[in-house]
Amino acid sequence: MAELTDGGPAAHHAYPCEQCGAIVEFAAGTGTLTCPYCGHAQEVVAVVREVREHDFAALAARARPAAPAAHDYRCGTCGAVTTSDHLSQKCGFCGSPMVAEVEGLGLVEPEAVLPFEVDRPAMQSALGTWVRSRWFAPSALKKVVSAEQAHGVYLPHWTFDARTRSDYTGQRGEHYWVTETYTTTDSEGRSQTHTRQVQKTRWYPASGTVGRDFDDVLVAGTGRVMPEHLAKLSPWPLQQARAYQPDYLAGYETLRYDVEPEAGLERAKGEMAPVIENDCERDIGGDVQRVFQVHTSYSAVTYKLLLLPVWIATYLYGGKPFQVLVNARTAEVVGQRPWSAWKITMTVLAGLLVAAVIIWAIVANGGGGSAGALADVGPFVEAAVRWGAGGVRESVGAPA
Repeated sequence: MAELTDGGPAAHHAYPCEQCGAIVEFAAGTGTLTCPYCGHAQEVVAVVREVREHDFAALAARARPAAPAAHDYRCGTCGAVTTSDHLSQKCGFCGSPMVAEVEGLGLVEPEAVLPFEVDRPAMQSALGTWVRSRWFAPSALKKVVSAEQAHGVYLPHWTFDARTRSDYTGQRGEHYWVTETYTTTDSEGRSQTHTRQVQKTRWYPASGTVGRDFDDVLVAGTGRVMPEHLAKLSPWPLQQARAYQPDYLAGYETLRYDVEPEAGLERAKGEMAPVIENDCERDIGGDVQRVFQVHTSYSAVTYKLLLLPVWIATYLYGGKPFQVLVNARTAEVVGQRPWSAWKITMTVLAGLLVAAVIIWAIVANGGGGSAGALADVGPFVEAAVRWGAGGVRESVGAPA
């Protein structure tokens, strides 16, 4: 358990084992709080209510105090004080779970949580499969699989629902065919006349209105993890989200959101925009479409704050940090990987050696066809050298 020492003890959550009194942790995929010492498991009593959407207009009109940059945890087990901006974490001294209550922090409270489903062994298995599929990865990448520093984190996300109405202007293109006459000259210098069918397009002005209801447009609520990596962890089984209760956080880190809901809504609108444009194109009809302007109005906007489970493994290679993420519901793995310049170089040299042996064999045997055979081998050698040089140039590391 933990206390927040911001102006005195604040409300906190305690998770003592019913048998030995030690602090229990949520066990991924089980729905129980498990004692790491005696092994006793006690059921998480689920909150009996539906996951709710909240009116965004009411939130925007309500004054919200600025959330503190950080707060102090006092561990209820060993008494150590830790400064952190996390909603939950483990004590850095004794390892006990510490989960804060969010009511007194001036934050939007989480509405729902997707509990951890993929446990540590399953996470390591998924990482192992991912590592083995990385061509030309350095041997050091294998350490990610056994890295005990991989940790489970709940990452904050916003979801937005909205009813949209979009007025657009554009053009509708309709194809038609015309017969075109053209002239060629044969090998003897004689002109020949031919005809062919050519596709052309007539464009007509178009305008109209389309409507669409969006549901659960997902936006990351933290900037601490690269958005492009988080996006690749999708899809998430959001329909399996449960009403928030802090028991699911015990034993895991939980980041506070640093993307405010107003900024989150603007990002959600950016996600909606290409969908709306596709709707406009379908409404225009014809064979091809051009959309010049779209003006969208939003109504019935609702939101919720959702916590999503992710395993994060970080490792160093060549003095640079690399990060790998595992979706703790689906075991999907995304992340960064370095390239081994040594492995790429050895592969290229091996290819060149094989090519050299083939060329030597052809030349040594003599006879007709040697020039043609050499011509066939030449492009292979050139491609191998060019590919290898490119691989070495990119050996500093890239996402995969």
